Amino acid sequence: MSFFGFLKSKKAKKSSETGNDRGIFVFEHTSEVIRAESVLKTSGWKIRVMGPPPEIRSGCDLVIEFPLIEELNIVRTLWVAGISPRKVMPVSNTLLQPVDLFQIKDFGQYLMVRAANMKLTVEKKTLTIVNISGGGCPDVPYLAQEMVGKTLTKAPSPREIGHTLCGYALQLAYEEMKRKCSP
Repeated sequence: MSFFGFLKSKKAKKSSETGNDRGIFVFEHTSEVIRAESVLKTSGWKIRVMGPPPEIRSGCDLVIEFPLIEELNIVRTLWVAGISPRKVMPVSNTLLQPVDLFQIKDFGQYLMVRAANMKLTVEKKTLTIVNISGGGCPDVPYLAQEMVGKTLTKAPSPREIGHTLCGYALQLAYEEMKRKCSP
């Protein structure tokens, strides 16, 4: 068995996320975060994409939260995929806590999910998308045009038709909305 095969077999023994046993990866560009998320989730790692702590924020940033005990193995997984985090930091105090990307607001007839700066609103009774707003990326109007007026099940996935941080954030809101609205 190769060294990397051995690492993959160890993934079944991942630690649970409790207390201060988490770390965050900081990347140079959002596209690297999106790529790293795909690689790590495909490899079976339990990670979350979050907003960066205010102390390290530098614009439209995202970070990946991971079990700190698995740092070396996860970094190797990224390295094999040609991805290098700019920084790896333990979440050692409340100032370095990543920020949850989701906010949910119930307006009675409508439900809104906000992920980062993107908002997706649906009519609860029909699950029809009634509004998409937020962000400042050039594909937001196109995403809204393609999705508003369609139900959650008929609308295209934002990740399939969007190519920016706003499209990615809208994908997160879309997935969260589907979770919230599923029976």
